[in-house]
Amino acid sequence: MENKIKKLNDQKNDLENKLANFSNDPQKLKTLAKKYNETKELLGLYEKLGQTNTAINDANQTLAEGDDAELTILAEEQISNLTPKKNELELQIQEIEHPISPLDKKNIIMEIRAGTGGEEAALFAGDLFRMYSRYAEKQKFKISVISTNRTGIGGFKEIIFSIEGKNVYGNLKFESGVHRVQRIPETEKSGRVHTSAATIAVMPEAEEIDLKMDPADLKIEANTSTGAGGQSVNTTYSSIRITHLPTGLIVNCQDERSQTQNKLKALQVIRSRLFAIEEEKRMAEESAMRKDQIGSGDRSEKIRTYNWPQNRVTDHRINLTLHNLEQILDGELDEIIQALKKVDRASQS
Repeated sequence: MENKIKKLNDQKNDLENKLANFSNDPQKLKTLAKKYNETKELLGLYEKLGQTNTAINDANQTLAEGDDAELTILAEEQISNLTPKKNELELQIQEIEHPISPLDKKNIIMEIRAGTGGEEAALFAGDLFRMYSRYAEKQKFKISVISTNRTGIGGFKEIIFSIEGKNVYGNLKFESGVHRVQRIPETEKSGRVHTSAATIAVMPEAEEIDLKMDPADLKIEANTSTGAGGQSVNTTYSSIRITHLPTGLIVNCQDERSQTQNKLKALQVIRSRLFAIEEEKRMAEESAMRKDQIGSGDRSEKIRTYNWPQNRVTDHRINLTLHNLEQILDGELDEIIQALKKVDRASQS
């Protein structure tokens, strides 16, 4: 433990020196800063783990001596309280040092689309966007809307956004799939429960270093932005439509006033979609060798149901049912996420 802490301290100091020397190289600076923050976090976890182990060893020594009944009770309580903390610290260290996937540390592009259910499905897509926005806020992640297609009553036919932060893909990659909602729509006069759906795609954000695109493969068109119903909302050609000719992938981006910003965002989405296609192929090959898998990336898989009348959320992949719908929709996703990660890690051991 002491050797590990010393090694991490040396790495941290070395990275501090390098950060000072690459201040004029933004890309290199970004890479070094990310590595520095990870090393600093890992060092803190190892220091806490060392302190926890010392406290547990001291308590065990007190138990072994058994001279004082009151001290024995305190030692037992201390061990009981510190053991879960130790396990949690070891898990956090393991996730940083040995991530299940090298992509887990990446930022993401998330796409939410209304499925079956008309306006109710579009409203549910809005509820899901709010849920992930609240989760991102609680985790201190940065969320940025890339493109929206709104409906007249406040829902979304489609919304595409990015989330940036620590281990974002590792936390949210299992959200891909079909999410169902069972509730009485506001427009339903008979009080009958309807089932609607929205589809979510979660893609690791691909940088140019991850995926090179040939400019000749891209058809880029500029148009005027349009609002709900197709009406033009401005007369400048700021809206961008990019078609990736080899695959037929199309991305429209019009939420920014600047054509340049819309183009950059559209390229970001195209690049991430292409990267996700390659990643899904790789995962499909790996899944054939795994006996048990949760299944991320399959957008046709029904993964979760949100039932309003029963205050119930069920994740069908791991048979997890929780009765705190309101809190989950307010971004309290940790219990579901940790359960999914635990099953996935167990399936790969």
